Amino acid sequence: CEETAVLHGGFLLAAKLYHPKALTELAKSDWSLVGPPITDALKEICTRCSSPPAQPNAWKKKAVIIIWAKILLPCPSSSVGSSSVDQRWKEDVFFSVGSMIPRINRTILFELLKALNAPRLFVQLLLALPAAVRQRELELFVKYVANETSPVDVAFFLDVWWEIMKHKEGEQDKMILTFGALVHQHLSEAPDESCQPAKRFKGDPFSQQSSHMAPGLLMVLVDGLKQIYGSIVLPKMKCCALANLVELLSVFTVIERESGSLPVKAYLDKIASVVTLWNDDSENRYNRRSLEEKVKEAERSVSLLSMIKLSGEELFVGLSFLRSLLQGWGEELPGLPPSEEDGPAHGNGKDLIAFAKSGDLCEDEKQMVLELGQIIVDFLKKIHPKLKGRNSESSVMALVAMAIIEKKMDRHMEMCSIFASEKAWAFSKAWVSCLVKNKALFQKPELVLKLLETTVTFSLSAEHRDSKEGQSQAIRTILECYTALPLPDKNKVISGILTSWGGKGLSLNLKAFTEGFQEELNLAFNQITQSVSDQGLTKAVASVARLVLLCPEATVKKVCNLAVVNLGTHQFLAQILCSFPALRFQETQDEPNKSGSLVERCLKESVWGKLSSTKEKEQFLEFLAFLMQPSSGQPLLSPAEVTKAFVFPHLKSDFAHIELSLQILSKVLAVQPSPEEHLLRSPAQSGGTVALLGLCKLLDGYTKYWHRFRDQHCPGLETKDLIATTLSQLCEAVGQKAAPSPEVWIQSLAWLHRKVETLDWTVGLRLKKLLGDHFKNEVPATLFEICKLSEDEWTSRPLPAYGGAGSGLLAQMECCCISTTLREQMLSLLAVNMDNPEEVNLFSKGFLVALIQVLPWCSHSEWKQLTHVIDSLLHRQVLHVPYTLEYVQYMPLLNFRPFARHLQFSVLLLRGFQLLCSSSCSSWLPVEGWQHVVRLYCSSLTDLLGSVQRESLSHRQSDDDRDPTQEVSFIYIQVFCHVLHVAAMLPDDGTGEPLLVLALEILSQYKTLSASDKSLNSTLRKANEKHFLESITDNVRDKELRATLLQKLSKL
Repeated sequence: CEETAVLHGGFLLAAKLYHPKALTELAKSDWSLVGPPITDALKEICTRCSSPPAQPNAWKKKAVIIIWAKILLPCPSSSVGSSSVDQRWKEDVFFSVGSMIPRINRTILFELLKALNAPRLFVQLLLALPAAVRQRELELFVKYVANETSPVDVAFFLDVWWEIMKHKEGEQDKMILTFGALVHQHLSEAPDESCQPAKRFKGDPFSQQSSHMAPGLLMVLVDGLKQIYGSIVLPKMKCCALANLVELLSVFTVIERESGSLPVKAYLDKIASVVTLWNDDSENRYNRRSLEEKVKEAERSVSLLSMIKLSGEELFVGLSFLRSLLQGWGEELPGLPPSEEDGPAHGNGKDLIAFAKSGDLCEDEKQMVLELGQIIVDFLKKIHPKLKGRNSESSVMALVAMAIIEKKMDRHMEMCSIFASEKAWAFSKAWVSCLVKNKALFQKPELVLKLLETTVTFSLSAEHRDSKEGQSQAIRTILECYTALPLPDKNKVISGILTSWGGKGLSLNLKAFTEGFQEELNLAFNQITQSVSDQGLTKAVASVARLVLLCPEATVKKVCNLAVVNLGTHQFLAQILCSFPALRFQETQDEPNKSGSLVERCLKESVWGKLSSTKEKEQFLEFLAFLMQPSSGQPLLSPAEVTKAFVFPHLKSDFAHIELSLQILSKVLAVQPSPEEHLLRSPAQSGGTVALLGLCKLLDGYTKYWHRFRDQHCPGLETKDLIATTLSQLCEAVGQKAAPSPEVWIQSLAWLHRKVETLDWTVGLRLKKLLGDHFKNEVPATLFEICKLSEDEWTSRPLPAYGGAGSGLLAQMECCCISTTLREQMLSLLAVNMDNPEEVNLFSKGFLVALIQVLPWCSHSEWKQLTHVIDSLLHRQVLHVPYTLEYVQYMPLLNFRPFARHLQFSVLLLRGFQLLCSSSCSSWLPVEGWQHVVRLYCSSLTDLLGSVQRESLSHRQSDDDRDPTQEVSFIYIQVFCHVLHVAAMLPDDGTGEPLLVLALEILSQYKTLSASDKSLNSTLRKANEKHFLESITDNVRDKELRATLLQKLSKL
């Protein structure tokens, strides 16, 4: 090709000019004669080369490689044979060009490299050679430089030294790698003379290149400096020589230096300092280069070396030589302008001092290294007094950092961190442009956080407060970086936002971030609540993630509100919230209402106290439960937090939403928390004791329920069951999580026992599971007269109210109300002498009186416990309830044995109401009390009728041929009469309305039964029964009730 011909012509002309001598004999002094044709040829190739694309530097590199390959791998002689030549043509890509030029020596190679000012190319090619060849070639180079040394030789030698120290593996391009592979292939590790025939190289080229910085190579450089230092005249060259030697030797004296390098800020400052020096030095070869090139070169100049360690002897030979140079040149150098080598040298002097103090050296060595380190520091102070602490300008540092980021140079990710956090650079046009162009690099949580912090600081600064330029674009980019993060990283950013600015987040200081936030919030959640599904969860979380960043508090409050108000969305919304564990943030402000977690406060402010319907309360409970124990994600609230916020402060009888707090506590107890967060880790160390005592006090309040003051608030009796159930759950939970220290456990229980002693005695029995192993159960003394109680487990308690006749039965009934276990225990311990008729009669009468005393204070579940007691006593025939014939026209010849207990139960309740409604008790209860008693009565009779139906059905399905229809019909009529009797006795204040409903239900069941009766005499019997029912109904005083019942009877 044309370039090859031009290069060939240059060498032919050089050979002609040197004739009759051969170019293999060329001396350094003769280069001025033969050099111009070669350099001119290269210039022509580089400026007029025709092969597109034009690559002038590539041809310089190619020419040097051809020349060096020609020297290392001469053409095979004719005696070797044509096969060897053919092989070189096939394998050596440089052979075709190299074979065209005359034979040459290393003078042309070294002088051409000097002429091209290509120390880096020389080093790259040198270090691509096999280790032994590399060592020999460098020795030949040093020998060449030491002969007739000129200032150009000195400068080139020092540049080569610098390039060797700063060389990095992986910088070689394809052409250099090809050259290295070729030489490895054709030369052995230790060739004799370069004119020898080529030998096949057997070693591993990669293993040979892995440690190019062999100690021998470094010592060649030191020996070279020893040979030429007398020829170094220029002060600047002396400084460079000293810097090279200091850099080389100090690398092996640094204590525990990491393979990473300088701290990134020091690294940036050094690069910026070097770039500044080059900018100020018009004679520097990098002065006119672009910023990118300057930064790349500066990176190399400040990078730390990674070499094989010198031996101790070699190290101290070098250090001794360095000291002699400093002592010899020290007086000649003061007053020089600073150069890029001075900064590293200053630090290296300190490294030597540290090495002397910390290294494993003998006293003489230590003293020598200390003196040398101090000499370097003092020397630099003398020549540049202001060098210490010298920092580059902030503007230069910013430009350098941005160049490193944009070109993704070494340590560019660390530069991103400085870029994001450096407030002085922020929001300049260059800063915004760099951020926008390289936003993919900033998609890290720590970088997004730093960008946000910088933005806030910038916006709050007085001088920038009104500056809008670039802010919106930068803010958009920052939000895009945040949006691109995976969810765990978004949580890291949210956590940082909350730590820095609390619940208000960015909205506290950055109005530009939150413009239109409310509209975005409403729109996002409208879409979310309309597409509730597992598939939509990921999209919903992504949408909410942006809102949480802008204003965490407002977003959480919106979720909490929608979770309660929007039917069926509470679990989906809880899943969304639980996707952000960062929201577990604990607020630490001084205000009392901001001492818990963010989510807890948002729940209080947006929902708590505003629940208006049962459904909202149910959704709130489920929402809370999910936040404590989500199906996926991390819980946002711990059981301890929930009880502290929504339970403990409200376990008071005057709190309007006590039922809701109790339901919350029940939910909390159902959650399985982590061991370190358990609410009831020990009664003494947590709120377990407080909760137990609070519940006990609430139950104690029910003992005066119907006799409290009108303005004294107390939860309804329907809440009593919830309190009792929650107390039982809490006792089990506390018992399972007893304190690790037995002493603490006993002290806690003793404290609780003392507190409960001041309450009603029945409250203490509710803690039987908890206190029973440590304290006896305290009951009225009269209970011992009724039940055979063990004195090992039970003890009497002086209670004046239980000193009269029948009080033992009253105490026994109150015990039965507490729990199923205690009920069965009381029944099993009951002591009634069935052989004594008088005792049985007295027991039965006392039982009725006690029943009426307990009934008004019973909750629904307690009343059910008592109905079980009545049924059990009737079944065992301990309770005597005679059935009178007051509502019987004639003696029914029927089998009532299967239904005896049903009839007795109805009569027992009738007798109880007769006593309750008597003149001695008529003023005992307020209107609400009568209404409660009537509700309990109706529920019992409803259960009784259901039992009758089940009994009847079982008889029909048995082998017994007798149809119980007449018996069931009789029972319906009797119960109907009993209900009307009770209704007639009740105060005339509307309390009997539930009885009307019950009576109508009895008539409906009677009608259904009558319709199915196909017996022969059914028609007459039905007519008689209808007439009887109408005559009973005619006696009802309430006209409206009587009319309604008669209308129903007329349809029979």
